[in-house]
Amino acid sequence: SRHITTGAFLLCSNQNRQNMKFTAVVSAGLAAALSCRCYAFSPVARINSIAPSRLSSPSSLSAEDGNDAASSSALLDPPKSEAVAAGYSSAADAGKSLTQRIMERTSSSAQAGGAGGASTWDAFQRAESNWSRLKSSRAFDYDATRIDNPGVPPPQLFVTDDGAAGNPKCWARLRSSSESKSDLDYDVTICGGTLGIFIAMALQLKGVRVAVVEAGKLMGREQEWNISLKELEELVEMGVLTNEDLEEAITTEFPGCRAGFKNSEVTPLEGSYFDNEIGYECFTPGVLNLGISPSILIANVAKRFQAAGGTVLERSPLKGIVVSESMGAALDMGEDAEPITARLVLDCMGNASPVSRQQRHGLKPDGVCAVVGSCAGGYDKESNLIGDIIYTNTEIQDKGTNGQLQYFWEAFPVGIGRKGKEPGSSDVKTTYMFTYMDASEDRPSLTTLMDDYWEQLPIYQPSISDVERDLDVKRVLFAYFPTFTDSPLKPQWRRLLAVGDASGIQSPLSFGGFGALTRHLDRISSAIAEAVEHDLLHKSDLGAINAYTPNLSAAWMFQKAMSARVGKKVNPKFVNRLLATNFDVMNDMGPRTMMPFLQDVVRIDGLAGSLARSFVADPMFMPEIVAHVGIPTLADWLGHVAMIATYNALHNVAAPIITPFVDKMEDSRERFLWRRRMDAWKFGSGNDYVFEE
Repeated sequence: SRHITTGAFLLCSNQNRQNMKFTAVVSAGLAAALSCRCYAFSPVARINSIAPSRLSSPSSLSAEDGNDAASSSALLDPPKSEAVAAGYSSAADAGKSLTQRIMERTSSSAQAGGAGGASTWDAFQRAESNWSRLKSSRAFDYDATRIDNPGVPPPQLFVTDDGAAGNPKCWARLRSSSESKSDLDYDVTICGGTLGIFIAMALQLKGVRVAVVEAGKLMGREQEWNISLKELEELVEMGVLTNEDLEEAITTEFPGCRAGFKNSEVTPLEGSYFDNEIGYECFTPGVLNLGISPSILIANVAKRFQAAGGTVLERSPLKGIVVSESMGAALDMGEDAEPITARLVLDCMGNASPVSRQQRHGLKPDGVCAVVGSCAGGYDKESNLIGDIIYTNTEIQDKGTNGQLQYFWEAFPVGIGRKGKEPGSSDVKTTYMFTYMDASEDRPSLTTLMDDYWEQLPIYQPSISDVERDLDVKRVLFAYFPTFTDSPLKPQWRRLLAVGDASGIQSPLSFGGFGALTRHLDRISSAIAEAVEHDLLHKSDLGAINAYTPNLSAAWMFQKAMSARVGKKVNPKFVNRLLATNFDVMNDMGPRTMMPFLQDVVRIDGLAGSLARSFVADPMFMPEIVAHVGIPTLADWLGHVAMIATYNALHNVAAPIITPFVDKMEDSRERFLWRRRMDAWKFGSGNDYVFEE
């Protein structure tokens, strides 16, 4: 499932929007971002932080700190299965919290090592501990280009280009290949298989020799990914998926999703925010309305990848990476295993990647989206017919010393519309509650958020009254997504590139994962194949793949608008008023405005139109918006919006003129870099979104 949040940490267990001009700007822009989707919930993750008693770096959680369940199949040792006693015992449950009781009764079978893999009480406790350490950590400046950083602790080395560091076996293997002039094992190795298998398949189809390295067994989680058919069809056109894959993997289909922003729970709700003084809701068909089985999809793609000549190395925990500019890169598989060599390494280990953790040593996240939820049966079947893509039914919550939080909801039916299962036949749905905040030490614990989720769930889903009695909870979900403004992450080393969530390519308002990957897969795989073909593997060349995209950077103000700093008092109706007005405007403008926003694409045409109309709809809201986001944030955002307009003009006017000249360039590096510039113009302006006729 996807929803609203760049550089995030996936750690869910069950599995980038007004002055009197500002009002329109912030409001419409925020709506654009808030419409963004959550994509794929990922597994129990950890945060980039080390215990303050050992080191105050917020980006230095080591494997010894419990980093055994990294999102997106981080190649550290896979999580061990916890035995959970079946059944209920009141004596055994004495003194346990509601969350612990529920989690210990859910099945611990089929625990996957990738996105959405782990869902146990122990995993929740690890996540809680990591979140606590992140909040209490202190940021500091660390310069990786200096030999020493006085008074600053060094990062735990996972990647090294220093011949005196790293596993000697790796360096020996690279020297041996160089001296004998023999080929390295692969052109590309992909670290992290859950989402990496899709990149691997795309590259294999382009003639690249690829290996996928996965710490545990390459398998998808039990819980569905929610996505739109249009996105899946793009993968079919690439050859990554087949129509047969879709038919087998799609297990749920429903008409579409509701978006609503209300100060209280009133359903159904008609009229605008100013008509009813409560809020606004609308329905959008065809958005995130498919539930697909990750286990089926990944198994099918892996099988065809291997049949096409690709290699999958399962149960192969990665210990480190050594990089030589002239010889290649080698994966350290431990003392008892031979290193794996390649010309290029792709980091697809998600937001908890040890590579990005080392590169961001000393940094603390610029923002966080925290998520809790569950997949459960016991809801009313007859009303379990559509999803909620983003929904509120309360004002901003005052959590005292923890600050103010606006809670958002998301929900998706499970097991209807496919495989002979008619609408109204399933009582199972997945529900999420999430909020945006910073990583201040005063922020609430995951336990507090989970307690609020259980308490408010019956209000959101009135067909139940007692979650413990009425629901058959299959998986409990928990996540927090740290986000960084330096995204997408530029490579620090030669021959090593972060892709997917590890690069922070998704919006700071979306959860990333599979949906974010589908948007960029063709662009990224084509660029990587060209880089490998022409040996353009210096970090400056690879950095052009993870180029600046202004619509991604613009999303940062949106997250600011939906959160409140600790100690700052915000009007409790602020977020609902802002979003209700904007979604009302965008819905009136039609699908060409709403659909790209709901699929994580910000375009200048929809943005400009919604800005103007939002300003007209609520001009007196301007001073409050400006005061909330602040002049510096607003000025920065306006700069990115101007660049969206510039990139749009470059893509539509300049690119068609210069493309024939670029294609005829004899210098392969200049040709490569110009193509990456044109990619950035296209994706950075949202022109990659193709409207359906």
